[in-house]
Amino acid sequence: MSNYVAAIDQGTTSTRCMIFDRSGSVVGIAQKEHQQIYPQPGWVEHDALEIWQRTEEVIRGAVGKTAVSPHQIAAVGITNQRETTLVWNRHTGQPYYNAIVWQDTRTDKICATLAKEGGQDRFRSRVGLPLATYFSGPKIRWILDNVPGVAEAAERGDAIFGNIDTWLIWNLTGGVNGGSHVTDVTNASRTMLMNLQTLDWDDEILSIMDIPAAMLPRIVPSSDPHTWGSTLPNGPFGLAIPICGDLGDQQAATVGQTCFGVGEAKNTYGTGCFMILNTGTEIVHSQNGLLTTLGYKLGSDRAVYALEGSIAITGALVQWLRDNLGLISNAAEVETLANSVADNGGIYFVPAFSGLYAPYWRSDARGAIVGMTRYVNKGHIARATLEATAYQTREVLEAMKKDSGVELTALKVDGGMVHNELLMQFQSDILGVPVVRPQVAETTALGAAYAAGLAVGFWDNLNDLRDNWQIARTWQPQMDSEQRERLYAGWLKAVTRTFDWVEG
Repeated sequence: MSNYVAAIDQGTTSTRCMIFDRSGSVVGIAQKEHQQIYPQPGWVEHDALEIWQRTEEVIRGAVGKTAVSPHQIAAVGITNQRETTLVWNRHTGQPYYNAIVWQDTRTDKICATLAKEGGQDRFRSRVGLPLATYFSGPKIRWILDNVPGVAEAAERGDAIFGNIDTWLIWNLTGGVNGGSHVTDVTNASRTMLMNLQTLDWDDEILSIMDIPAAMLPRIVPSSDPHTWGSTLPNGPFGLAIPICGDLGDQQAATVGQTCFGVGEAKNTYGTGCFMILNTGTEIVHSQNGLLTTLGYKLGSDRAVYALEGSIAITGALVQWLRDNLGLISNAAEVETLANSVADNGGIYFVPAFSGLYAPYWRSDARGAIVGMTRYVNKGHIARATLEATAYQTREVLEAMKKDSGVELTALKVDGGMVHNELLMQFQSDILGVPVVRPQVAETTALGAAYAAGLAVGFWDNLNDLRDNWQIARTWQPQMDSEQRERLYAGWLKAVTRTFDWVEG
C-alpha cells in the first residue's frame, strides 16, 4: 500500500528530497548544497550536472534514512528555483553552458534593446512580467548569442531549453533515452514567453526574441494525473514511480500553505523573499510593480492566477555576511549577533546586489549600507541585515493592497528564515499584523508533494490539504505606529540612495 509521497525541492543553494505521509508530516529528508559560481560581477551560475548528481544523492539519502520502501511511495513531485536557465543537447545530455541563475544580471543590455520598442512593459499585458534580467527568455537569447554552436544546434532541434524542473524531470524519466521534456504552467509563466490566457508559448514573442519553438518543453498542468513519465528502475528511487507534480518553488509554497482562496497570501523567506496573493481564475494586471503569474493548475481545472512580489536578496544577505565578510560562521549566528544590540544603530542595509526587484524593477541599483557612524558595530550590521528582509516585505505588501484592494489581516510565512525569532517579531512589528508560521515550515516541498498526491488520489481534494495545515507559532505586533512609520520612512529614503549606480 502507498503511504507516502516524495518531493524533490531543488533550490538556489541546495537540493533536498523530502518524504511526507498523509498528514503532511515529514518522515524523511536529505539535503546537499551545490556550488555558487560567480564568473564576473553580476553573473551567477550553477553546474547543472552537479545539481543532477546532488538530486540523485538526496533521493537515495532520504529513502535510506527511513524505513520507507520505494514501493510505498505513491508519486513524486518536483519544485525548483524558477527562471534559472539551462540549454543542453538532447542526444548527449550535456549542457552547452552552466545554468544561468535567476539572480544573474548579464542580460541587462538584451532587456534594454527589447524595451526600445514599447518600453519595459512591452510584453506585460500578455505575460504579466516586465522586461527584466530576472526572467528566462532573455537568458536563452544570451546563450544563443554567446555560446558557440548553440544557435545552430537549436535550429536543428538538438539544443533544448528547460528551467531546473524540466532538467530534473528529463533526467529522472530517461534523459537521452526518451526523457520527458515538459514544464508546468507556473514555471512557464516565469520565462516571459508564455501567454497567460492561452497557457502556451507566445509565437510573436518567440519571433521577437528569435527563440526557436523547438527548443521549448511542452507545457502541462502543475498536477497531472496523466503522468509525464516515471522514475527509472535503475535510477535513484530504484523503481518506477510516477512523476505527476511540478510547481515553481514559490507557487509550491502557496499550495503547501493551502492558500486556495482568493485573497489568501503567503511569504517565503529563502535566498530571496517571495510573497504571493491568490487572485483566483482572474488575471489581475498590477499597476504597482508586482508580477502577474500562474498560481497553479490542478489537472483539468481552470488555472488559478496570482500576484507576486519578488525580492532578490534576503537569506542570501545572511550568507553574504558569512561567506564574504566572515562576520558569522553559520547562518543561525546572525540572530545572536543581532540580539547583541538594542536597535540598528541608525543604519539601513539595502541589498540591491542584483538590482531591485518588486516593486521598483531597477536593474541600475546596487547594494548600499547608509547612515554609518563610528558608533556602528557588527551587531548593528547583523540587525540591519535581518530588518532589510522585513522592510522589503512591507513594500511588496503595500503594492498588493493597492492592486487587489485586499487588506491583509495576517501573513502566513515559511522558509528557512522563519525560525529566526528576532526577524519574525520585527516583521510583525513593521507590518502591524500577526505573522503565522505553520507546523511544517518547509512548505515548498510540501506543495510539490500535494500536487503529486492529488494527481494520483493520495489526497482526495483541497479540503484534505486544508485539514493538514496547523499553526506552530504566531507573532503579534508590539511596536507603536509612530515608531513603525518613522523606521519605514527611513528605509524608503535609504532605497533611493541605491538608484542609478550602474550607468548606461
